[in-house]
Amino acid sequence: PDHRAQRRKNHCRSRTSLRSCPGATMWRLALLAGALAQAAADKTCEALPPLTTTRPKPSVDGGSNLFIGGTRKPWDGRVAEVTSPVFDEATGSKAVLGRLAQMDATAASWAADAASEAWDRGQGPWPQASLKERAAAIRAFLDELERTKRDEIIEVLMWEIAKTKADATKEFDRTVQFARTVVDQALQTDATEQFGRWTGVSGVRARVRRGPVGVTLMLAPYNYPLNEMYAMMMPALLMGNPVILKLPAIGALAHVLTVDALQKCLPKGVVNFVSGSGRETLPSVMQGGLVDCLGFIGGSKGADALIKQHPHPHRLKVFSQLEGKNLGIVFADADLDEAVKQILLGALSYNGQRCTAIKLVIAEKSVAPVLVEKLAAAIEGLERGLPWDAGVEITPLPEPNKPQYLAELVEDATSQGALIKNARGGATNGQLYHPALIYPVTPSMRLFHEEQFGPVVPVAEFEQVSEVIDVVKASWNGQQAAVFTSDAVKAAPLVDALSTIVGRVNVNMQCARGPDVFPFSGRRSSAMGTMSTTESLRAFSVETLVAVRDDDAGRAFGDALSTRAKFLLPTA
Repeated sequence: PDHRAQRRKNHCRSRTSLRSCPGATMWRLALLAGALAQAAADKTCEALPPLTTTRPKPSVDGGSNLFIGGTRKPWDGRVAEVTSPVFDEATGSKAVLGRLAQMDATAASWAADAASEAWDRGQGPWPQASLKERAAAIRAFLDELERTKRDEIIEVLMWEIAKTKADATKEFDRTVQFARTVVDQALQTDATEQFGRWTGVSGVRARVRRGPVGVTLMLAPYNYPLNEMYAMMMPALLMGNPVILKLPAIGALAHVLTVDALQKCLPKGVVNFVSGSGRETLPSVMQGGLVDCLGFIGGSKGADALIKQHPHPHRLKVFSQLEGKNLGIVFADADLDEAVKQILLGALSYNGQRCTAIKLVIAEKSVAPVLVEKLAAAIEGLERGLPWDAGVEITPLPEPNKPQYLAELVEDATSQGALIKNARGGATNGQLYHPALIYPVTPSMRLFHEEQFGPVVPVAEFEQVSEVIDVVKASWNGQQAAVFTSDAVKAAPLVDALSTIVGRVNVNMQCARGPDVFPFSGRRSSAMGTMSTTESLRAFSVETLVAVRDDDAGRAFGDALSTRAKFLLPTA
């Protein structure tokens, strides 16, 4: 291994039965025991050294130029170093991966102006191109990106957001495949949409195609910086919308690496970057009134703030995928071994940093202790280390303050009687936070309600199904739930209750977004709009109907239009 203390165990923890801690004196143990008795809570000992590496690191310059209007515009304003959650062994500090321009309000408005010019109120070359022409350009971009930047982007994802090599590879490949499928689906809409072909009704003969909305501002989070941005960007571009991408503060370098391919394959101004503080850059973009559509993946507070800044909110078409506090509900008759397997995947894949993660387990009281015991053993078996280590499952957290936030949530729970149930739970190696299993969690604790977005697994109990229904009724979450039971009769009432609260009910399996052909929706504070390879096309387009009289002359005219108007040209 190329880092220190990769598998060093943290036994320096006060519990009802104190463990010996190398270097600790008897008086210190006595003090810790006294503190435990007074607080009735687990307390984490001193943090362990961060994981370090000698692996050659990437260097990406996103600070010398801005990508606006299809060109690299020289930038001499503020820049910020981009660092990794992995520490450089040579310096003992977080590895420096590159630089990113910290644009101000004026620079951000340049991006909006460039997108508006490309749109030209719908008369620009991109919105006026045929669907087939746009599809060809996007396919060329995907080919170029895959051919020239795949390995480099995967490496940057590992370094900047600490994705395992398998997960970083999957993110790139899944993103490209999603985009290719979206293109394929769009080219087939004449056959799949209800009025994709000329149809006569009550003397009117009409045909429907989807047209662009206009200038589209997009924001996506750090956890899937490429995949979630492109899940919006590709269908939006395909429909004819010029876009402004607000790069995430963490995870931006993967986008910087796409500039060459974007320049080569897409017209000027169709894609524009904004980087830096969202609070500094985005008000000017929204308040200028040039944005017609908002694609937002992130927190509901951020989405609300942006929408309110638009001078004409009624004209703003919004697509959003927001936070989730997804439940894993375990009945006494469930296959506990399978439930543990699925909960582990659902709660701790990519360190639990997924909106689709299971963020609260509620188990039937009679089996909760056994479930917790099995979960504790499974969590302790997860391999911790650096993203490129073989078999690694838990890696450092990209957000600098996330370990502290998770510690606060755990402290709140343990101060109210919950326990850390796994040996290394809550220990840290720099930015690596060892997963913590917390039980029993109650509604008075922050972990019961807040989206932890990290490797903490809270477990609560229930005795009656009505208690679970009361929880989901009161929750702000409207994304998903997972139900574990061997009895369909028992599951049915809960499925009925959840069907009007969340967008997806998983039975005996983890919460997830895919496969991408399935709709990914939500309610309440979890979503506005549906994501899939087909629904995303609808999210960033407007149905546009062309109608003629349903007589011989009208039919002939319509057939002639279909071979001359770019909007109606055949896609095959």
